[in-house]
Amino acid sequence: MKAVSVVTIKKELQHRSTEELMELCLRLSKFKKENKELLTYLLFESHDESGYIETVKQEINEQFETINTDSYFYIKKSVRKILRNIKKYARYSLKKETEVELLLHFCQTLKDFEPSIKRNVTLTNIYERQIVLIRKIMATLHEDLQYDYNLELEDLEN
Repeated sequence: MKAVSVVTIKKELQHRSTEELMELCLRLSKFKKENKELLTYLLFESHDESGYIETVKQEINEQFETINTDSYFYIKKSVRKILRNIKKYARYSLKKETEVELLLHFCQTLKDFEPSIKRNVTLTNIYERQIVLIRKIMATLHEDLQYDYNLELEDLEN
């Protein structure tokens, strides 16, 4: 089955009743974990963005604590998984400020991680790519936010 475009779906949804839309949303939430997570964010967490950011930061910290540090192979796999989750949570929010805050927290946690990431080229590259991405996203933000985030980024790089 070929999926139709978002425009076509939007036009069709305009012709549906509120009850039908609710049924479609509930049915959609049963199929993928991401759909359910997005609905949870939209319904319960989108009104309190700072609370959402703190919740995600706590989850990031918990994930870093459970990393198997026996070898850099396991560390790399876990760090990539954490980064995938951060990207997913940032997509739910669609706010650049949220993405920057989450990435800054990720980089700070990764920098402080033991064993040091400086002993592994791949982990260092992941860290540096996120710093570049933060700078790129920061360029699109308001000047006041850019200044605040730039201070945090300078602390991170020193």
